[in-house]
Amino acid sequence: MMNSTHAHGASQHDERVLAVVIGRAGSKGLPRKNALSVAGVPMIARTVRFALQSRAIDRTIVSTDGEEIAAIARQEGVEVFLRPDDVSNDTATVDAAVRHAVLASGSRAETIVVLYANVPVRPLDLADRAITLLDASGADSVQSYYRVGKTHPFWMSRLDGDGRVAQFIENKIYRRQELPPLFMPDGGVIAVRRGSLFDVREGEPHAFFGRDRRGVETREGDVIDVDSALDLAVAEAILRSREEVHV
Repeated sequence: MMNSTHAHGASQHDERVLAVVIGRAGSKGLPRKNALSVAGVPMIARTVRFALQSRAIDRTIVSTDGEEIAAIARQEGVEVFLRPDDVSNDTATVDAAVRHAVLASGSRAETIVVLYANVPVRPLDLADRAITLLDASGADSVQSYYRVGKTHPFWMSRLDGDGRVAQFIENKIYRRQELPPLFMPDGGVIAVRRGSLFDVREGEPHAFFGRDRRGVETREGDVIDVDSALDLAVAEAILRSREEVHV
């Protein structure tokens, strides 16, 4: 088992990049979501292992309000910081939980990587790509995005009470290749500068992303964000198929 204090070998004083894995215990859509097994490994353990194999992350910690999640994380060899009630209720923001964990850990890292525990499928180099772009661009934050396809706003419609259909955005595009490129955040990774993370502004929930926001692109299916039983089944199928390829 890796050293639970500094799984990547850096001390609090020289670590440059801190990864904070966040996972709440409560989930209305999928009970015990972050502790559920996916292809034989607890969901949160897959995210912790993703962080530990990163070349750019110096230290990995976990923020949670659940003892079951905490126990799994400790078995993976990382520090756990239990959230107080004010950053673990339904109205608490992600960035508030991350700020609490950063301060509780005593980390002085200037780059914080936020990883959702309920994402068991990611490209192995995703965090490193985000950190590299953050460093090279001088941006405030970098987030992973996938290109929107069949759910593009140009192909969305309104339905009135009588079932009448109207285009949401008037257009005559019927080929996917002709859709203007649009992207959605996929939950795979967020890399943010410490200064931006701690720039809290009332009424601006996304202020922590800063002003200069960049993105790295993932392919469809590269990242699976589990919020439902269907998402879990998809993640399970992808991970099982990968294991079969490597057998």
